[in-house]
Amino acid sequence: MTKGPISKSILMFALPIFLGNLFQQLYNAVDSIVVGNYVGKEALAAVTSCGPLIFLLVGFFAGVFVGAGVVISKYFGAGDMENVSKAIHTAVAFALLSSIILTVLGYLATPSILHLMNTPESVYEDAKTYIQIFFLGIGSLVMYNSASGILQAMGDSKHPLYFLIVASITNVILDLIFVIYFDMGVAGVARATIISQTVSAILSYRILLTTKDVYKVSIKKIHFDTCIIKQMLKVGLPSGLQNSVISFANIVVQANINSFGAVAMAGSGAFSRVQGFVFIPVTSFALSLTTFTSQNIGAGEYDRVKKGARFGIITAMILSELIGIALLVKAPQILSLFSKDVNVIAIGVLKAQYSCPFLLFMALSHVMAGVYRGAGKSIVPMMVMFLVWCVFRVAFITVALSLNRDIRILFAAYPITWFMSAVIFVIYYFKVDWMGIDKLKIVE
Repeated sequence: MTKGPISKSILMFALPIFLGNLFQQLYNAVDSIVVGNYVGKEALAAVTSCGPLIFLLVGFFAGVFVGAGVVISKYFGAGDMENVSKAIHTAVAFALLSSIILTVLGYLATPSILHLMNTPESVYEDAKTYIQIFFLGIGSLVMYNSASGILQAMGDSKHPLYFLIVASITNVILDLIFVIYFDMGVAGVARATIISQTVSAILSYRILLTTKDVYKVSIKKIHFDTCIIKQMLKVGLPSGLQNSVISFANIVVQANINSFGAVAMAGSGAFSRVQGFVFIPVTSFALSLTTFTSQNIGAGEYDRVKKGARFGIITAMILSELIGIALLVKAPQILSLFSKDVNVIAIGVLKAQYSCPFLLFMALSHVMAGVYRGAGKSIVPMMVMFLVWCVFRVAFITVALSLNRDIRILFAAYPITWFMSAVIFVIYYFKVDWMGIDKLKIVE
């Protein structure tokens, strides 16, 4: 990614990630569609409301893997293959450790967190069943993501796509078998997810263990390198903390939605599944620009970094807004796929009206955060997200709901905080030497 046309480099890297995320979002949507149509709106509420809780626990470790990808990319861009290998094996060691921690923590903490989230009794048992089964298989998801991150850091975003396609197809088939034919309910959906994640993890590590290239993983070399793990944590820890605080804020929002009952949960959750399609170009360009930025800074190509950042940010904003407008126009028809309950659909449409027109600000915030992480400035997006998406969002909801108990307040909190973070990131981009060019000139 340090040579050739900039737009082509970014697009060719982002496209497989885009397609992979598309398949992943499709099977998440199929999960909810199957549950909503064959189990009921309470089960739909249970499955779709679990996202914030799951990401609260998974997000921290996912952020650290971002740091691992940045370190691997920088060494690869600089041509330091010895440290590339050390970074890869340290990342795998961290993945194994985090798999164990997440399995235990997720399974044991689920009941308490569901109670704190004001989960209605009609939804509680299904939600508990889904999340606990999910966390029993969380190791497969962590190992796939670690392998995918390693391959993407090396510039290979195609193999993760292929494996995700296989996993997506497996998940959809198993959803239909477990829920419709074996009547397993939400437990069947969770088991289908675990099995499909295991398939993708096995396929990914088969590549890493058998390749002859520099990113080959040797079981004997898997260990924590002190110097490497410090670098990974320097970049990844702020990202992990950012994910955690955003998840905490989202749990507060979800807890308030839960207080409005199962219909509100189902409608809001169904639209969240639909809105996930908007995140596809956003996350694709964010990951692409993180790798692009880190590799080019490692190679000293600073002008190339700026040109790439501008192209990726603008393109992601345009795509997310176009998708958002399409979703807003077709929201009633799309939401009817999840449930035929008119009240569930009405809540989902209401949320669409508050979110869709402002998705370009969400895209700008996430993609610029990806650029700053690639430059090693992970603390910047962490602090912005913490202050705006956590502190301000929670304070706004708490105060506003105390004055007027209206679910629209919850939906309005998102676009307001998206806009605020977007403004701050743009100011930082133009006012601060975020690539460290001035420091380099002083050393010279």
